[in-house]
Amino acid sequence: MSRTDLIELRGLRLVGICGALPEERVRAQPLEVDLDVEVDLSAAAASDALADTVDYGVLCDAVDQVVGAGAPLLLEHLAATLTDAVLAVDNRISGVTVAVRKLRPPVPHALATSGVRIRRGRP
Repeated sequence: MSRTDLIELRGLRLVGICGALPEERVRAQPLEVDLDVEVDLSAAAASDALADTVDYGVLCDAVDQVVGAGAPLLLEHLAATLTDAVLAVDNRISGVTVAVRKLRPPVPHALATSGVRIRRGRP
């Protein structure tokens, strides 16, 4: 039986450099990240033991480290890098969808956020 369980982490707010415009290259901006982490949660559901699941804090730390360490031009690149980092956290993770949003997009329109969503799985 195929199972797709998800750990959902929503609204992780971070500050980082991401963007192609000159002002985005020198000033960090608020970003928001959502994760849908695909992992079989049946063992954790049965045991109620943290060791049987993926630690949410470790996932958030991995995202924070990527955002703080880089300065990509594109959200697409940042999201792809985040998928790699999340997959590296735990071998039990079979796939991940990452959404990254700029909370103050640099456009001359009334746009609340701009963002991308990327899904990657293990080969």
